[in-house]
Amino acid sequence: MLVQQILKSKSDDGVVTIPHGTTVGDAARLLASRRIGAVVISSDGKAVGGILSERDIVRELAAKGPACMTRKVDSLMTSHIISCTRGETSEQVLAKMTKGRFRHMPVMEGAEMVGLISIGDVVKAQLAKLSMEKEALESMIKGF
Repeated sequence: MLVQQILKSKSDDGVVTIPHGTTVGDAARLLASRRIGAVVISSDGKAVGGILSERDIVRELAAKGPACMTRKVDSLMTSHIISCTRGETSEQVLAKMTKGRFRHMPVMEGAEMVGLISIGDVVKAQLAKLSMEKEALESMIKGF
């Protein structure tokens, strides 16, 4: 399945972004209120400056304690971003995510972010693909 198909199957809420300089506490509240696992740091909603995940926040809380909540997201975010395009397959995306050990990936068209997919989105797509293949095989076996 292509990334483009995964994006179409997602609700069209857009990508949640926050500007550089936002506090970690504000980012954590946003993650909790939107029930999401990561937020993209972007000055314009299109260019990706970094990604901050709930894991990043938990690691910093464990290391530095609650004082880290007043720090800026820029100090915790992942700034080396690995992305994908709409034309990549779910298998290619899963391989990148597994190799890099991350769960969220921006979908880029040139220098512009057009979506964000999570490992959950990709696994859901893979399961749907497997289900369709199973049904097709069962139909062939039954002679339909």
